[in-house]
Amino acid sequence: MASVPEAVPQDPIRRYSDTAVAFHWITVALVLTQVVIGFTFAEFMEKGPARAELFAWHKTIGALILVLALLRLAYRLKNPPPPFPPELPRWRRIAAVWNHRAFYFLLIVLPLTGLIAVSGMSPAGTTKLVGGITIPIIPGIGKATGETSGDLHVVLVFTTIALLLLHVAAAIQQQFFEHDRTAGRMPPFQAPGGEQAVIGQG
Repeated sequence: MASVPEAVPQDPIRRYSDTAVAFHWITVALVLTQVVIGFTFAEFMEKGPARAELFAWHKTIGALILVLALLRLAYRLKNPPPPFPPELPRWRRIAAVWNHRAFYFLLIVLPLTGLIAVSGMSPAGTTKLVGGITIPIIPGIGKATGETSGDLHVVLVFTTIALLLLHVAAAIQQQFFEHDRTAGRMPPFQAPGGEQAVIGQG
């Protein structure tokens, strides 16, 4: 009687470190809040004190996102992300890597295009954030340049939303439809069968 071959043990899943997980979910919360605030004051509010206050929140959160993105990028360069499970197809690894790179690019460029847009309409040399905090604008930015940057800012917002929806759809598919072990890299998602992930450096 032929013996049944033993299952080849899989490499353990390595998940993101607690620091990387915190960076990820705080960024998600800030970006979602920023999108809601941005569309609210831009599309549904008339000019006035209430709109100005919400715009101040938009600028403040934008500044936080920029700082957080730079810190997150510095952390990632020093702490590489955990490897993908070896069974993940190569094309999906490439797609995931470039999706993350695009996010880093957008999280840095979006606040900067917003600052350029504000600089084109702020003759005072500074712009106000929440709590009376003022930050300097970029000198030498004319109104036309500011408006162009504002238009680019809007395009990048919709690009970010599209990438975010793609990212969420992939995560849901991996977790609930494919039962992919890759899902276990980012809590609270879990690998199928209750497999425990090992905390990695990244």
